Amino acid sequence: MPTQAEKAELFRAMHRAPDILVLPNAWDCASARIFEEAGFPAIATTSAGVAFALGYPDGERVPAAEMLAAVKRIAACVQVPVTADLEAGYGDAAATAAALVGSGAVGLNLEDGQSSAAEHVARIATVRSVGRELGVNMVINARTDVYLAGIGDPATRFELTCERLRACIDAGADCLFVPGLTDEDTIRRLAETLRFPLNILAVAGAPSIQHLKELGVARVSVGSGIARAAMGLTRRIARELKAGNSYETMLQDTIPYPEANRLFEN
Repeated sequence: MPTQAEKAELFRAMHRAPDILVLPNAWDCASARIFEEAGFPAIATTSAGVAFALGYPDGERVPAAEMLAAVKRIAACVQVPVTADLEAGYGDAAATAAALVGSGAVGLNLEDGQSSAAEHVARIATVRSVGRELGVNMVINARTDVYLAGIGDPATRFELTCERLRACIDAGADCLFVPGLTDEDTIRRLAETLRFPLNILAVAGAPSIQHLKELGVARVSVGSGIARAAMGLTRRIARELKAGNSYETMLQDTIPYPEANRLFEN
């Protein structure tokens, strides 16, 4: 078994491999084990999915200790590298980075959200420094919400995104995450301009995984998509049961009990 530090380097290398890195986002141990069993070489977490499972809305409303405890459980139940969505760092980037190392994870997403570009860059530098001090050189996926939140004039949005992401690179980021971006020409232009590992979020309207690879994207993740799909299935089953008509939806593609149990036997 590789050490945590070795897993971090393995995960970092995946961002510069010939093939695109596809990361499913887990929200609990069951989803993480299913993803690992499916053959994914690494797993991400989803802040929204974890928050929902714990009874909180997304957006740093879940206490940092609870989020990191969930990340620790997920990292402990799989052998592949785990990277965590830690939103904007929960107000204390140094403490969050130290707790992340303690969780067994090897990377994290850090978003700019409502903070200034300078604050975002400072958090990235802090995480880089703390990780190295603790012996795990965390893989930092620096996220900017310029496109997701529609920040600035559309005519200047591309340059603003590049400006923020170049600062993230200088601060020590390993990958650049631009959620909300689905236009293939803009994605290609961003990849060609920055020439740095780029993460795109798989959502409705985004290019296919293969096409993202052709556009120069290094990493694609799904955010809370799978978690919300599971919620949607649960709601359909609940409505069908409440109507008293059937429970056929519940029986479709259900993992048999022995098979589900075996996911956690080792």
